[in-house]
Amino acid sequence: MVRIVLSTDETLTSTYHNVPLLDFLGCAPVDNLPGWVFKILDSQIPDRNGILTIAPYGLRKIEAALLTQGFKREEVVVAHPRKIEKFIDKNTTIVSLYEMDPLGLGPVSMMFTNGGRWKNYTSVKFKELVEKINTIREKKGYKFKLVVGGPGAWQIDFRKEEKEKLKIDHVIIGEGDHVAADIFRSIESGDADETIIIKTLPKVEEIPTIVKPSYKGLVEVMRGCGRGCRFCDPNLRVARYIPIEKIEEEIKVNINAGINRAWLHSEDVFLYKVEDKKNLYPNAEAVIELFEKATKYTKNVNPTHGSVAGALANPGMIEKISRTVGAGKKHWIGIQVGFETASPKLMEKYMNNKMKPFSPEEWPWVMLNGTYVLNKNYWFPAYTTILGLPEESEEDEIMTTQLILTMEKELEEKLGNRAHFTVTPLAFVPMGLLRDKEFFDVEEMMTEGRFLHLYYAWRHLYKEVIRGLPMVMRGNLFLLPFYPLARLGARLVVEHIRKWGIKLGFNPDKKLEPLDVKIDVDEHKWHSNPSLIEEY
Repeated sequence: MVRIVLSTDETLTSTYHNVPLLDFLGCAPVDNLPGWVFKILDSQIPDRNGILTIAPYGLRKIEAALLTQGFKREEVVVAHPRKIEKFIDKNTTIVSLYEMDPLGLGPVSMMFTNGGRWKNYTSVKFKELVEKINTIREKKGYKFKLVVGGPGAWQIDFRKEEKEKLKIDHVIIGEGDHVAADIFRSIESGDADETIIIKTLPKVEEIPTIVKPSYKGLVEVMRGCGRGCRFCDPNLRVARYIPIEKIEEEIKVNINAGINRAWLHSEDVFLYKVEDKKNLYPNAEAVIELFEKATKYTKNVNPTHGSVAGALANPGMIEKISRTVGAGKKHWIGIQVGFETASPKLMEKYMNNKMKPFSPEEWPWVMLNGTYVLNKNYWFPAYTTILGLPEESEEDEIMTTQLILTMEKELEEKLGNRAHFTVTPLAFVPMGLLRDKEFFDVEEMMTEGRFLHLYYAWRHLYKEVIRGLPMVMRGNLFLLPFYPLARLGARLVVEHIRKWGIKLGFNPDKKLEPLDVKIDVDEHKWHSNPSLIEEY
C-alpha cells in the first residue's frame, strides 16, 4: 500500500547533462525552443522500479518530515514523474507535487516568455503531469487528493482559475518541515482548507535530516538570510543556521549513495552563523569551518548562493576557502549572486542591507571589487539583475548597463583570462513586501535604458559562452556536442535582442561611458574584526 505519493514535474528531475546553469532550461519558451532541442539537453535522474534514486532536495525534506512524524516507510514513496502511475491505487490518499515554477510566473520564466505570453517548459510539463494524475483518478474512480507545495505553490493560489481547471485540491504555502504530517493527516480527514498557509517557521531542531540522497548532493546549511531585501521571500525569513553535525549527516547520506559532491545551499553562504547582526560582517571562522568539514568527504564542494559584499568584506576568507576546496585554473567555484541594480538609490530603497557592511553609495564599487576578489580566487559568479523594479528611472537602468561595461573592462585589464562573470536580467515579479506591485511586462514596459541593460548583459553572456564554458565544463563529454549549439544559441539571442531593440526605436550602439570606479581592494587583507572595514 502506498498511502502518500510524492513527486515533481520532469523539468526538476533532469540533470541537463550537468551543464552549469542549464537547470534553468525549463524556463525557456516552448514556442521558441524546439522540443527536439529540449530532448537532447534533457537527461533524467535514474529510477529504480519507478522510485527516484536521487530527488530534488525539497522532496527529500518532506519525505524525511513524514517519516519522522509517524508515517511508515512503506506508506511514502518518492516517484519519478514518468512512472508515477505505478504507485497510485485505491489505497492512495494523497498525491503531492513539489514545484518551483508550475505556471511559469517566476522571474526567469517571465523574462524568457515575453511577460508570460508564451508557454514555458516548466508549465507545460507540470500540466502534463497533473493531467496524467487526474486521468488516473477519474478512470479508476480513486478518491485521493491532489496537493501542490514547494516554492512555486504561490502561483497556483495566485491563479485560482488554473487551480480549478487543473482540479488541484489543496495548495500548501510555507515551510512545512515541522507540521508536514499534521497537514497531510488533516487533508486525509477532509478538515484542511484548500489553501493552507503555514504561518510558523520550524526551529532548527525541527528541520529533519534527509534519509535518501538529494539531487547534485545538495545539503542545506541555513534557512532565511537576514539581509531583508523587500522583493525576496526567503530573505524576509528569520535566519536559522543548520548545525555542522546535521550538515555532515546529510553529506554522508549523499556520499554513501555514490554522489561525490557537496552543494552547500543557503541564500547567502557568507552569512552562515553571522554574529554581527548590525553590519552583517561575515563570521569567517564559521564559514571556513563549513567548507573544511565538507571537504572531509569530497573535494567537489560548491555553494549555491552568496553575496558579493560578504566576499569583499573578508577577502582572506575567500582565499582560505579556495585553498580548502582546491580551486584553481582547472577547478572553478560557481556561485549565484544577486547584482539586482547598479543604482544606490534603489539599493537603499529596496535592499538596504544587501551591501552591508558597506553603504548603498558604495554599491558599484562593491560589485566591481567584490567580483575581483572572487575571480582572483577562481570563483565564477553568475549574477542576476532585475528589470522593472518599482520607481526605477532611465538613469538607474543606464547606470546598471554602465556597471556591466565597467566590470568587463576593469576586470579584463586586471585579471586577463581569469576575469569571468555572467549577468542574467530577470523580470520583476511582485513577491515579498512588494506583492502589491505589478509584474514587469517585457513587451509593454520596455524603455531604452531597460533595453540596453538587457542587451549588454546578453552580449557579455555570449562572450562568456565562448571563453568560459569550455573551462567550467572541462571533463564533461557532453561539451563536444553542446558547445557549438550553445555558441550558436547565444549568438542568435544577442542578434534577436539587437534587432528587436532597433525595431522598437532604441539604439544598441548608444555611446556609454564606464562608471568612475576602480579596482583598489587589497585582496590579501584578512579582517577578523568589523571595525577594520574602515581600512577600505
